[in-house]
Amino acid sequence: MEDKNNRKLLGKIELTGTLKCLTGLHIGAAKENMEIGALDSPVVRDPVTLEPFIPGSSMKGKLRSLLEKAYPDLLPNRDGGSYISRHECNDWEKGENNNKNYSRNFTYPGAVSCPVCRLFGATGPGEKQRNFPSRLKVRDLKLKNSEKLKNIDTGLLYTEWKFENSIDRITSAANPRSLERVPKGAEFTVSIIYDVEDVSSLKDDMDNLKLAIQLLHDDALGGHGSRGYGQVKIDFDTIEAKRISHYKGIEGNTRSVEKIGDISQLVDFFQNKQLHEETAS
Repeated sequence: MEDKNNRKLLGKIELTGTLKCLTGLHIGAAKENMEIGALDSPVVRDPVTLEPFIPGSSMKGKLRSLLEKAYPDLLPNRDGGSYISRHECNDWEKGENNNKNYSRNFTYPGAVSCPVCRLFGATGPGEKQRNFPSRLKVRDLKLKNSEKLKNIDTGLLYTEWKFENSIDRITSAANPRSLERVPKGAEFTVSIIYDVEDVSSLKDDMDNLKLAIQLLHDDALGGHGSRGYGQVKIDFDTIEAKRISHYKGIEGNTRSVEKIGDISQLVDFFQNKQLHEETAS
């Protein structure tokens, strides 16, 4: 990144597609009241359509946590409250800070150089540290096949019950509970927007985004992943790059690829534009 204080927008890359639930998915919502026979743990729903949806924050947070685990040199420097620790650079430049959960200092590389914070953003606590806003936007994922799910025979709208139980090993006393899940086969829209600010780090950012999505396919989204919930598969229909000239009404400033494996072609698309402008000047 040539000028760290000047985050100009060179264009955007939009990835659109479908997330399919291969097993039941649970992303919980707060219960407003307690009713006899009610679900112990409902899923989050759109208050207007009552359709279940996947908050973009849930998807983005999962991708970030998986990518963070893929880089063991990134240390859990940040105290997130409730004894939760995570990695998040406190500034654009490298430094260190104290995490009270461990009562020790951890170093961080700085958001400009960090593969996670450069893509997903970082907040700088205090007056001296600087925020590094996220280059990635993950929109809420809306239910695509609501007509199919509307008629399933579960007694719930678009969803299913999942009953679980825990048994006391000594007395055999049971503690049954009911959870709501979006059923296997549910499909959601996917829209991920990446802001192109720096051509030199574009390929690394795209490789890291691809890595996070591939890790998600072999992990789980939402709660109770270790018990079979949340296996998902994302298929992209279109991955489209748009130079800033496109938004100014100048034709010929878009390029699309179908597979995330071909995303390096979009890097060339922005690099060639930059070379052309440097030659012309």
